[in-house]
Amino acid sequence: MTRIPYAPALSRRSVLRLGAGASAGIALAPLTGCAGPTGAPGPGAISLGLNRSLVSLDNKLNQFDAAVTVQRAVRQALTRIGKGLRPELALADRFEMTEPTAWTVRLREGVRYSDGTPVTVKDVSTALKMYAGVNGSFIVGLFPEMPTVEPVDGRTFRLHTKRPVPILDQLMANILISPAAGNRPEELSGGAGSGPYVVTSANSGTGEYTLAVNPRYWGRRPTVDRVRVRFVPEESSRVVAVRSGELDVIDTITPDSAEQLKGLPGVRLDRTSGTRVNQLFFNFRKPRGHPLADARVREALSYAIDGEALVRDVLTDSAQQAEGVVPLALKGAVRTGRYVHDPGEARKRLAALGASDLKVKIIWESGEFPADTSVMEAVLEMLRDAGVRASLQQFEPGGDIQQWRQGRRGDWDVLGNGFSVPTGHASTSLQGMYGGTPEKEKSRDTYQGYVFPRIATRLADASAETDEKTRNERLAAVQRQIWDTRPCLWAFVPDVVLARRTRVRDVGLLQLNSYDLAAVRLEG
Repeated sequence: MTRIPYAPALSRRSVLRLGAGASAGIALAPLTGCAGPTGAPGPGAISLGLNRSLVSLDNKLNQFDAAVTVQRAVRQALTRIGKGLRPELALADRFEMTEPTAWTVRLREGVRYSDGTPVTVKDVSTALKMYAGVNGSFIVGLFPEMPTVEPVDGRTFRLHTKRPVPILDQLMANILISPAAGNRPEELSGGAGSGPYVVTSANSGTGEYTLAVNPRYWGRRPTVDRVRVRFVPEESSRVVAVRSGELDVIDTITPDSAEQLKGLPGVRLDRTSGTRVNQLFFNFRKPRGHPLADARVREALSYAIDGEALVRDVLTDSAQQAEGVVPLALKGAVRTGRYVHDPGEARKRLAALGASDLKVKIIWESGEFPADTSVMEAVLEMLRDAGVRASLQQFEPGGDIQQWRQGRRGDWDVLGNGFSVPTGHASTSLQGMYGGTPEKEKSRDTYQGYVFPRIATRLADASAETDEKTRNERLAAVQRQIWDTRPCLWAFVPDVVLARRTRVRDVGLLQLNSYDLAAVRLEG
């Protein structure tokens, strides 16, 4: 955990200029902070530079976007989300709703793990139990309820829920299957998987892994023999490394870095619209009587944020201000409102509510979203312009911010956070963020303490509706109710941007900010 020093008397306009040009000298930055050996990856191999440390090859807790690419190269689920955010079959060759509360699933014939053992129905049942046994699991929070498994024969089983879960095929794309004997209610850093690659070396402390082709893989053999995964925290270092050829692919780069790399010989950019919402989310664990427990105060604070300037000057038009409580690209999402900048109105409303002398502490983890530090510094100045005494606290990747999110450590007021939507459907995002209940809050399995029982009930009812038209109408109504609670100081949806060497082909970047490593090929 580190606290960032700030220069005094820095105007908001200066901060915005700084955010837009902070990496002007990025090409001169040394390659520092990189784990493991340096040098080009060599023929038949590629090297990936991640902006956050991959602490495990499981995803019970660890679910930042770029990790999915590596995790699913080793472990797989019954389904996966492909182009157009559509579900596709993976370990299963059949996955269909046969009753409102039951799905019939069949495993592919002959699918085996890297150690030669077969993928079984018991492995699926055990995986669901292990995910459910993890406190604070991001994945479990996406499910209205966890299904149970009823075996039918050696390959076929039924997934049962008490209420209908119409997008269960999409949700199950996030349950990675491992051998039952070695699965645990914790993230797994080793063990066998059914994916196209196996781990030949791993250091979760430095975030460095080496993958090799799995000779027992059931699908088409990858054309890339080896994959080296490295954690490179400094963006300047990642950019230098991809320019020099030391890294082949880097993810989640800032707009300014993308501009610098655009058109360079040997480097290409892949870009698509995103489904991840980045938020300045309020802490809903404040006691009754605290100013931030009042939705009117939260709304008043939002008037202090000049979102248009942030998008234009810091994010250089590579993102859009959120106009709803989930990204509009998701199926079932609707516009619910917009963020308005009026610092005078912010002061007026805060004064009327007796909150003129408000202090706001904002926390976030480095690398949570592109240009995060520049965004936060600009927000700090905007709040100060509205008379709010604001402070920032930044956490290093791999630190204890998860404990803070769960309300188990220090106090805070606003969290800079990103929420991925790994199913492509609005109901998943809504359930994960806004479906909190008092029961879930006891184990800290809510989203920053967001607990509105009436909203949770209406959300659950809407998500269980099997008729798609009716479901979307009910989801639209509950989204408007969520907006009225004013959960965010500000929110935006960034584009997905990836930089790669031109020798790397067929990346197939998805809106989920991941891609299929097995489909990647090399030229030269």
